[in-house]
Amino acid sequence: MKVIVPDTSVLIDLDRGSLLEESFCLPFDFVVPDLLYERELKDHGGPDLIKLGLKIAELADDELALAFHYWHRRRPLSLPDGFALALAKTSSAILLTGDHELRKLAEEEGTACHGLLWLLDRIFDAKAAPGNKLSVGLGKIAANPRCRLPKLEVGKRLRLYSRR
Repeated sequence: MKVIVPDTSVLIDLDRGSLLEESFCLPFDFVVPDLLYERELKDHGGPDLIKLGLKIAELADDELALAFHYWHRRRPLSLPDGFALALAKTSSAILLTGDHELRKLAEEEGTACHGLLWLLDRIFDAKAAPGNKLSVGLGKIAANPRCRLPKLEVGKRLRLYSRR
């Protein structure tokens, strides 16, 4: 099964759109590094995510060194972001993030990287959620003032999802 390493922002958006359960129905293993879980998820719905199927991975020494290397290389990144990229890189997983700097670094490192809209398309293609639920969920996500999704792409998907 393909492994997905989501960052916290993607999980927050999925929760905001009430689409977490549908995401975990996809044929992926969702895995986060232990540091990301402890610092950002444990006290903010972490146990519920584990019940849905989220796995927590402890990084090996070489992965830790790589995570710190990423963190030092791109200072705007958080240390949990560096851990997520190191885990994705070393496990040949897909990094799932909306963070521009993290996506850019993943691309430089040759690590597969996608965003929230890619995952919503997988939910749609798998029929893991009715189109109207995806449309309403994406609408909630896009309405948040902190949303950085491209408006044109959001609009395309809202039209597509609402047709099914």
